[in-house]
Amino acid sequence: MDTPLSANEDPAQAQPVRWSAVAGIVGFLAIVELTSGILQGYYTPLMTDIARHLGIHDADVNWFEAAQLMVSALAVPLLASLGDIFGHKKMLLLSAVVTAIASWAVVFSGSFTTFLIAWAFQGFYAVWLPLEIAIVFSRARKLGVPGPMTRRAAGLLVGALEFGVIGGALAGGALIGVFDGNIALTMAIPAVATTACIFAVAFGVPDDGDRNGAKIDSGGFAYLAIGLLLLTSGLSFLRINGPSSPLVWACLVLGLVVLYVFYRHENKQDDPLIDFTVLFARSMWPVQLTAGLFGVSVLGAQIPMSTFARTDPGVNGYGLGLSASGVSVIIGAYVLALLIGALLFPVAARWAGTRMTLVAASALVGIGYLLFLPLHDSLAQVLANMMIAGIGSGALVAALPAAGVAAAPFNRTGMATGLTNAIKTVGGSFASAIFGLALIGQVAGAVSDGAGENFAAPLAGYMIVWAICGGTATVCALALFAVPRDALEDVHHA
Repeated sequence: MDTPLSANEDPAQAQPVRWSAVAGIVGFLAIVELTSGILQGYYTPLMTDIARHLGIHDADVNWFEAAQLMVSALAVPLLASLGDIFGHKKMLLLSAVVTAIASWAVVFSGSFTTFLIAWAFQGFYAVWLPLEIAIVFSRARKLGVPGPMTRRAAGLLVGALEFGVIGGALAGGALIGVFDGNIALTMAIPAVATTACIFAVAFGVPDDGDRNGAKIDSGGFAYLAIGLLLLTSGLSFLRINGPSSPLVWACLVLGLVVLYVFYRHENKQDDPLIDFTVLFARSMWPVQLTAGLFGVSVLGAQIPMSTFARTDPGVNGYGLGLSASGVSVIIGAYVLALLIGALLFPVAARWAGTRMTLVAASALVGIGYLLFLPLHDSLAQVLANMMIAGIGSGALVAALPAAGVAAAPFNRTGMATGLTNAIKTVGGSFASAIFGLALIGQVAGAVSDGAGENFAAPLAGYMIVWAICGGTATVCALALFAVPRDALEDVHHA
C-alpha cells in the first residue's frame, strides 16, 4: 500500500498526478456538486418573478439570501467538525436530506415567511464542497500526493458545480416561460435534483474512514449561534428602524460580546468547534480573511446583479431591461468564466504557486467589480466586467478549500475546509443585509418598474454594491502576501 509522504520528503519526487486518477477519486462527488450548482444558478433569473409573486420589493429579496447564508454559517462549521468526528460521508448525506426537504418546502411556500424559512434551510448545501474536499484529501493522502491531487480534484468539483450553475440558470430562465409563469412548478425542478442527490451520496460516495475521536462542542455551537443571530438581528433592525435606533446598536454590540465569549470558550476546549490556534496561524488567517471578503461578492452580489439586469432603462434611466431568459444568459456567461477560472487554478498553481494564484484571482475579482462603476450602461460592458470577475472568482472557489486543507493538520481537514466556507458564508450574509440597505434607498427614492409601482432600487445603491465588492477583493489580494511563500504548497502535517 502506498504511504503518505513524510514531512521532509520532496513533493517533486512524488508519483505524478494523472487526471484519470483524480477523476476516479472524484466519482459521485461530481454529481453532488452538479446539484449544488443547479441550486445556485436555477433561482437567480427567477428572483424578480419570485418577488412579484410574493408582492415584495426588489430589495426584500436580499433577505432570502441573508437568511440562507446565516443558516449556512451555522451549519457548515458544525457539520464539518462532526464530519471529522463521525465521518464526512455521514454528514454529507445528512445535509443532502435537509436540503432536499427544504427544496420541496420552497415549492409549496406561498407567503414571505414560509418561503424565507424554507429558503434558509436550503443553505445546508454549503457544507457539501468542504466535506467533499476532506474526503478527497483523505483518499489522496494515502496515495502520497495530497496537495496536487486535492487541487486537481477541487478544480474538477468546482467545474461540475459551475456546469450545474450554467445549466440551472439557463433552465430556470427558460422553464418559467415553458410553464407559463407557474412559479411552483418551475421550482419543482431543483427539488427533484436534490432528491436524486441523496441517492448519489448514499450509494456512490465512499466513506473515507477518517475519524479524530473528538467530542461535540455543543457549548461552542450555542455561543456561535447566539452571536451570529444577534448580529443579523442588528442588521435587520438597522434596515427597519434606521441607524438612530438604540435596538440596532444593542444587538450588534451584544453579538460581538457573545462572539468574544465564544472565542474564550473555544480556547479552553480540547476539541473546539473552531480551533483558533489553527485559524490564527500565519499560513491560515489570510486565507480565511480572503474567504470572508470573497463571500461579499460571490454570494452577496448575485441578487443585485439579477435585479439590475431586469430594471427597465427606458423607465428608470438605468438597467438593462432584460427578461428572465436574458438574465440567464448573463449568469451563464459569468459562470462559464467561473468554470474557466476553476479549471485554470491547478495549472496556474503549478506554474506560479498557490499563493500567487490566489493573489492574482483576488485582483481579477476586484478589477471586474470596480469596472462596473464607470461601465454599466450596455450588455457588452456588463458581460466584460462579469467575465473578468468570474475568472478570478472561479479560481478562488476552487483554491480556498484546497488552501485551507493544505494549511491544516490531518485531523482537522473537515474543520479547515468547513471554516473556509463558513467564513465565506458569513461574509456573504452580512453583504446581503448591507446590500439590502443600499438597494432599498429612501421610499421616495425608489423608482418604477414600469407598472406604476415603486419596486426598482436606486442606481446609487448598485454603485455602492459594486464599490464594496471591488474594494473587498482588493484587500484580499493585499492580505494574501502575508502568507509564507511555500506554506500552501504540498505541505504534510503530522
